[in-house]
Amino acid sequence: MIDLSRYQELIQAHEWTVPERYNVAADIADKHPRDKLAMIWTDNTGADRRVFWGELQDLAGRFANCYAALGVGKGDRVAILLPSSPETAAAIIAVLKLGAIGVPMAALWSDDSLRYRLSDAGVSLLVTDEKNAARGLSEHAGSTFVVTGPESVEGYPAEHETADTSADDPALIYYTSGSTGNPKGVVSAHRGLIGHNEFAYCQDLRDGETSYWMGDWAWGVYKILGPWRYGAVNFVHATERRYDPEGLLEALSRHQVSNLFVNPTGLRLMMREVPDAGSRFPQAFRVCCSANEPLGEAESAWFTEQFGIPVLQNYGMTEAYPMAGNFTGVPVKPGSMGLPVPGWDVRVLDEHERESPTDEPGEICLRARSNPQYPLGYWNRPEESARAFGGEWFHTGDLARADADGYLFYLGRKDDVIKSSGYRISPAEVEEACARHPGVLEAGVIGVPDPERGRRVKAFVIPAPGHAPGAELAADIKEFVRAGHSSFGYPKVIEFVDDLPRSQSGKVSRAPLRTRRPGLEY
Repeated sequence: MIDLSRYQELIQAHEWTVPERYNVAADIADKHPRDKLAMIWTDNTGADRRVFWGELQDLAGRFANCYAALGVGKGDRVAILLPSSPETAAAIIAVLKLGAIGVPMAALWSDDSLRYRLSDAGVSLLVTDEKNAARGLSEHAGSTFVVTGPESVEGYPAEHETADTSADDPALIYYTSGSTGNPKGVVSAHRGLIGHNEFAYCQDLRDGETSYWMGDWAWGVYKILGPWRYGAVNFVHATERRYDPEGLLEALSRHQVSNLFVNPTGLRLMMREVPDAGSRFPQAFRVCCSANEPLGEAESAWFTEQFGIPVLQNYGMTEAYPMAGNFTGVPVKPGSMGLPVPGWDVRVLDEHERESPTDEPGEICLRARSNPQYPLGYWNRPEESARAFGGEWFHTGDLARADADGYLFYLGRKDDVIKSSGYRISPAEVEEACARHPGVLEAGVIGVPDPERGRRVKAFVIPAPGHAPGAELAADIKEFVRAGHSSFGYPKVIEFVDDLPRSQSGKVSRAPLRTRRPGLEY
């Protein structure tokens, strides 16, 4: 029998406190003294930039006045398409100060993917850099403002009053992909930041502590906003390479970062490229958490061997994060996502929404409206919002089992969404992108096991008449989808087939593809 007394203490002591009037910008930026360190930014040249709250507050005020001059008001959508930098953080804070709604976007998305999101959100203003401004996106936003550095907003006043918003007012829209249909915009209220209590329970984050979170801010601005709410210093490592394990380890060591979040793919690449990381780059790590995909035992054991602390696996998704996690002072079970986070009523339910017996598979579900992070719905999709969020339980589509102690063990997806390198990839979107290639008659897309990415995208392709299957066509399709969909979601493997399995309605059935014996792959 394991000792869960510390976990029970956390559960009993927890309570949600949500004021009626609440604004994220006030809670994460306005409250800090100007001489307090807010961010350490470094790049692949080793250049360091220390940003204090006074500078960041002034930048946010200038951006807010810039937006207002461009006609942005409360409730308007402002898309942020910028690399991770102090200016980007200020540009996001400014949106929240105005009471507008931020729409974080990733440069990794293809032009078509970005255009769809801009149009779907009805964006009034696109804030971007020169490189992305050249992608021809402006016609899908009301106006465009190009950021070249802090000098871009020097002509605007540094003071701007933060809007008086309700805790229930919308603050951010995150786009997420399901297994069918177009991406949906998850609308997060200002109160959503209060619900992100992983920084307290999983990260054990402390005032003044330096915190590093891996990943593009487009998939979760709260990875920088959350630490600031707790008074931490955000450490940002920006490189020309999308991920540079050796450079990251050197920078983390040089700045003695003590609290970090890394995804399993990042850990696997780190283990492969820098196997002697502990001796080469001595660290000050106190807490390390991981999420976005299942954590493998090999990389977990390697990290503990190198740095002397465990990797605490967490679980959640765009619509609901965090739901489960491992916590300092609470026993960790290998392979487990941990226990429900205090304040989160998470259960493993069967198809009738009854709790599954111990160790029996079921769907991970969250009791609806039971915590402040619960979304307002999907943007401009009232029927889908009602189906997803309006019942007694929010259904994640993820399968798990709960053991006798309540620990959750991930089993897989109910639907077909592919989780690769921490990204959620819609097979329907990739199939559609494949089908636009003149050499593709039809495609079926699944995720297959990959030792580094967790899963990788594989496409079963029926060649169009007049196009010969082979390495040349496969390479052309991959590059075509990379350009038309994204640099993370294109098929890494292609197998040409004569036919695809179908459901009774005639749609491609992906389940049989997952159990099919592989043929000739390119």
